[in-house]
Amino acid sequence: RPPMETRPERNGGAFLIDRAAEMDGPYVAVVGQAGGGEGGRVGATNIGRLRQGKAARGGANVTSWHLRVFAVVVGVMGCLLLAASLVMSALHQVQFRNGAISVNFRGLQELKQNFVRKEQSEQIMHERLLQMATLATSKNESDSGNFALWEEPYKQARKWTPCAAKYTLEEEPSEDNNGFILVSANGGLNQQRVAVCNAVVVAALLNATLVLPRFLHSSVWKDKSQFGDIYQEDYFVNYMKGDVLIVKDLPSHLQSLDLEAIGSQITDNDISKEAEPSEFIRTALPVLQKNGVVHFLGFGNRLGFDSVPADLQRLRCRCNFHALKFAPEIQKLGSLLVQRLRGVSAMQTEMDTQLFGSNMLDRPFGDKSTDDAGGPSRYLALHLRFEEDMVAYSLCEFGGGDEERRELQAFRETHFPALVARLRNTTVSPEELRSQGRCPLTPEEAGLILAALGYVRGTFIYVAGSQIYGGATRLRPLTRLYPNLVTKEDILSSDELAPLKNFSSRVSALDFIACASSDVFAVTDSGSQLSSLVSGHRVYHGRGRAPTLHPNRKRYAQILSEEAGIEWAGFQKRVRTMVDEYKRVRARPRGRTVYRQPRTPGCMCRADDDGSVDF
Repeated sequence: RPPMETRPERNGGAFLIDRAAEMDGPYVAVVGQAGGGEGGRVGATNIGRLRQGKAARGGANVTSWHLRVFAVVVGVMGCLLLAASLVMSALHQVQFRNGAISVNFRGLQELKQNFVRKEQSEQIMHERLLQMATLATSKNESDSGNFALWEEPYKQARKWTPCAAKYTLEEEPSEDNNGFILVSANGGLNQQRVAVCNAVVVAALLNATLVLPRFLHSSVWKDKSQFGDIYQEDYFVNYMKGDVLIVKDLPSHLQSLDLEAIGSQITDNDISKEAEPSEFIRTALPVLQKNGVVHFLGFGNRLGFDSVPADLQRLRCRCNFHALKFAPEIQKLGSLLVQRLRGVSAMQTEMDTQLFGSNMLDRPFGDKSTDDAGGPSRYLALHLRFEEDMVAYSLCEFGGGDEERRELQAFRETHFPALVARLRNTTVSPEELRSQGRCPLTPEEAGLILAALGYVRGTFIYVAGSQIYGGATRLRPLTRLYPNLVTKEDILSSDELAPLKNFSSRVSALDFIACASSDVFAVTDSGSQLSSLVSGHRVYHGRGRAPTLHPNRKRYAQILSEEAGIEWAGFQKRVRTMVDEYKRVRARPRGRTVYRQPRTPGCMCRADDDGSVDF
């Protein structure tokens, strides 16, 4: 039978509503009052008569009522889900287009996760400076449009232009050569990128064919991605074909060989770090000529810089700055990331063209009417190299006391047993390491530099890097100064990031892209391959308009050691002088990598005032 619904009344009775009658028309809605007395009997009599008149149609009415209710419920739920999706999408776009982050928004995923947990104390090492910096960043809001903070200060930087794309080797490579070079590169995305370009140079040096490099699976990186998962294979092979022959696999007659057994495997122990070309000719060439193949295993930083001739140095730059293009999937997602950071719907720079090519997205927000008249919003990219492995390997201390020491020692014993073995009979002074500039900067120390340089509290900052050691406790001093911190996980949805999940090298490529495309890039660790490669890309493709902030950690440690007696004005002056030193435009000094400093013969050219071009 159709369901009956009762509604309580003040007299303790109830109105009975017959749903089936209600659906037949408005002429019967309230059929009586149930309860004690005459009213109840009248109500019951009326109900009985009504049911007798409806008996023949009862079954049909029940079915019709159920179907209608089901349809209404489904429709309402669908509308609610659609409305929620549209609202969330709109909020997401407005939030990042306008850089408007609410007071409670912390930016970094780890801070969000800790927001619902019990409040943790801040891990602060420089309380006095932090208090002065907090006051300074708030006062500086009136200087938020200060272009000096966002521009390259030295116009000489614009006189240097890319040159590596213009030249190839004098002689075309021939298939009639000494054999095949096989490289299995270790490390993460950026270490592997360096290994690939060094392999190109070694193949040309030894007059050999390069097999597309393989990437080793690391227990630290835990990523099985290979070359074609990260870069465009065909583009790489075709771009370099005028310099080095590159094939995707060894010939079948060599694939079955046990390269280690026949003596064709050369490890990092067999080649000096940053070796001269002559060492490769002396060590690898005889093996190559004898067996037709050489396998370099590891190949971490095995080729030097100063002794490499200009024509081979040029190959490094052609490889790194031109031939290695990220896979289309990474390019498209990186384009979306950068456009949301900028809050505009079009790419605008030479860097964009190099990073995204034909895979730039024109309208990331799906809104053809988006008004970009206000111009792009600026953002600063900060590479915080303060992951647990970095902190543990440094052997420094960061104010966490005995608990921190035990935790980092346990990590070293698990992940760096060779380091632990070397330290058994050695005493290491964390204070001395810090004074030598060998300790990574904490998030707090990075924030103090930005505050001293004049970046205001509202500065929009993209944070690159993995999980910060110490989590929210370590990050809170930085978010106190700069609450508008975001990561790729904040800007891209979980669905958008899903294809890269569990592939750390591909995810790192997004950090590379966001840092290279930023208005200002702030480095905290000179030894980081990401910082090195991104800095070099900004010099090479930035056209003198891509400033990089690079502190001298040794000098900075000296400044911090005097914080008890230093006032904010003095701290500002010393920090600005320190950072300004790195910004000075000069050719690559001896011993420095061309990946970070490409202003060198074979890589970049300099236009003099008279119009002539050097290099």
